[in-house]
Amino acid sequence: MIEFDTAVQAVLWDMDGTLVDTEPYWFRAETELLSQHGVPWSPEQATALVGSALPHSAAALQAAGVRLEIREIIDTLLDSVIKQVRTEVPWRPGARELLADVRSAGIPCAMVTMSERPLAAEIARMLPTDTFEFLVTGDMVTSGKPHPEPYLLAVETLQRTWAGVTHERVIAIEDSLPGLASAKASGVVTLGVPNMVPLPTDSGHTVWPTLAGRTAAHLHELVTAR
Repeated sequence: MIEFDTAVQAVLWDMDGTLVDTEPYWFRAETELLSQHGVPWSPEQATALVGSALPHSAAALQAAGVRLEIREIIDTLLDSVIKQVRTEVPWRPGARELLADVRSAGIPCAMVTMSERPLAAEIARMLPTDTFEFLVTGDMVTSGKPHPEPYLLAVETLQRTWAGVTHERVIAIEDSLPGLASAKASGVVTLGVPNMVPLPTDSGHTVWPTLAGRTAAHLHELVTAR
């Protein structure tokens, strides 16, 4: 096992809305699918699903009137978003720069997303090789965000390679309410960077308005402050 001697032992990255601004792509995919079934879909309804596990979102679309099985809905949405990502990747401000700075400091990173592996792998492929040690995706867990299982699995996976990794020295970066809830419940240091929905400020997490201009040193301060 690799030993660590740094305040920040790992950084766990949400994907949709945090690393890449794919939420509009999901909104478009949902609207197009519902339109095919003659069902209207408002921006408010779409926003309410931000950060949710795909089976939950698919169930909401099914309840709204999409006459498909849950798996069919998920596959249709994923195919649409992947096609849009291949046309243009909407990176969030400062995300790639912070990710590169963290990696240059020798701190491992992993992706923890409720999107399934085909989309997560597509985004990871567009970053430098070995940017992420591993991916935790929605199809790998029984309970998605806001349940802590995705982040608990990520920490457990880190602990298999890096000795002494503790929840208190791992940072999760999230943009949604379900994501914040999941990370906080797992016990990791939680950082919120709002995108489509506002995030509350309380003692359980830190909120930054943007990742632009932030460095690994700023993440170090979050851990030492805790």
